[in-house]
Amino acid sequence: MTELAALARHSNAWPFAEARALWDERLKGKVPAKGYVLFETGYGPSGLPHIGTFGEVVRTTMVRRAFEALQPGVKTRLFAFSDDMDGLRKVPDNVPNKDVIQPHLGKPLTSIPDPFGTHDSFGAHNNARLRAFLDSFGFEYEFKSATAAYKSGEFDAALRRVLEKYDEVIDVILPTLGPERRATYSPFLPVCKKTGVVLQVPIVERDVAAGTVTYQDDDGKPVTVPVTGGHCKLQWKCDWAMRWYALGVDYEMSGKDLIDSVKLSGRICRILGAEPPTNLTYELFLDEDGQKISKSKGNGLSVDDWLKYAPPESLALFMYQKPKTAKRLFFDVIPKNVDEYLDFLGKLDGEADDAKLNNPTWHIHGGKPSAEQVPITFGVLLNLAGVCHTDNPAVLWQYISRYKPDANPATAPLLDRLVKHAIAYYRDFVKPAKQFRKARPEELPAFTQLRDGLKGFTAEPTAENLQNLVYEVGKAHAAAYPNLRDWFGALYQVLLGQDQGPRMGSFIALYGVPEMGMLLDRAIAAEDLS
Repeated sequence: MTELAALARHSNAWPFAEARALWDERLKGKVPAKGYVLFETGYGPSGLPHIGTFGEVVRTTMVRRAFEALQPGVKTRLFAFSDDMDGLRKVPDNVPNKDVIQPHLGKPLTSIPDPFGTHDSFGAHNNARLRAFLDSFGFEYEFKSATAAYKSGEFDAALRRVLEKYDEVIDVILPTLGPERRATYSPFLPVCKKTGVVLQVPIVERDVAAGTVTYQDDDGKPVTVPVTGGHCKLQWKCDWAMRWYALGVDYEMSGKDLIDSVKLSGRICRILGAEPPTNLTYELFLDEDGQKISKSKGNGLSVDDWLKYAPPESLALFMYQKPKTAKRLFFDVIPKNVDEYLDFLGKLDGEADDAKLNNPTWHIHGGKPSAEQVPITFGVLLNLAGVCHTDNPAVLWQYISRYKPDANPATAPLLDRLVKHAIAYYRDFVKPAKQFRKARPEELPAFTQLRDGLKGFTAEPTAENLQNLVYEVGKAHAAAYPNLRDWFGALYQVLLGQDQGPRMGSFIALYGVPEMGMLLDRAIAAEDLS
């Protein structure tokens, strides 16, 4: 056992806990007969990839990397599976040329023309978008298409197994259905030879030996089709179980809304003769009002929204933190996650080896975190953009380069990205909400003393020394500010136009002692700082 594997056995980080459960409880400490451990994520390609897609793949990847650290000699694979043979039920709202799709409702997505005009089918278009989406984040995965698996014969043996166990499967499914649906339900959905539509019709006859099912056509005539070769598709809960059985899936996570489906599909998987995969149930995301985020509603934010204002590493941190707890996913959580990511990244090198495995950045970067250390918080960058009143990164870099002479866009690419993100976030969210107030008469002595202290400052202008100066001025004016938080709050409200702000010493060190003195001059003179 390697030193890393030994440490992984005792790490409290949830990906390691998942990896240990997979190895110890499901695999019983043995490599599967297929020669590798299979992780899977699922995708319904009737819509475009979204933030939930990212969350599921990044979390599964974290567990996969933890497993590889725990069992370094065991091969792993990750399938990103697209259920592109599913019949399309309605025309999506977010596609062009809806009239291209409308005549083909009910057909598999891979049999419907592409409304974007770029691929052979709507399914192929969305699959390409999924692969491009995953590739943009550098995920290591293998793409799997349901259509290809059904039509190539990859699922044939498993489909025959479902036919063989038909009655047992039905006994699991029927109690979960209403009376009307129960009367017509079949796990097999024949694909109509005439129309190409995936049919939800009663099966009137089954031939296990021949591997066929029979249904009645619209004209009342019986139609017999093989269950193999893409002539039938399974209803999705049975389909999920069949896929686990056919591919030998060892690990797949899913959202809280699928708890019952996981249990049902697990029962079917056991009926077919396999153990269902280890599963992690993650909580769903909420919008700013505490409502579940929905693709159809368009509430919450998208991956593109997040990446406009912050780097993907911060989104990965959001996904890492407490996956079993419901979390608000809205714009105001972005700055906090960026700074938490920077804080964890900054601590990593100085931590003991066992502590590193509990650091989120170890999991975000697969055990190989970025070596770049960012000496400035995102919050400070937001406020620097505010006092500079600029959307030009070069202006912010003038201050940064003075504060850290060895830093520039070429040597500090992460910091350069953060500068651009901070400007965008400030412009769209911080600036519109700013409300400056004038310093009150009883506050002017404290503001004046701080200005004078800065203009006569002779110590090294470090963040700590400057913070001490601000702190001492606040203590000297206890009559105006009985609570030091009120003193800092006054500085934020008067100078920055907000109720909360950065560590003032760090901000002054970056902005500049003379510049802060001039800003205080303007505040004392009751100038408009907005």
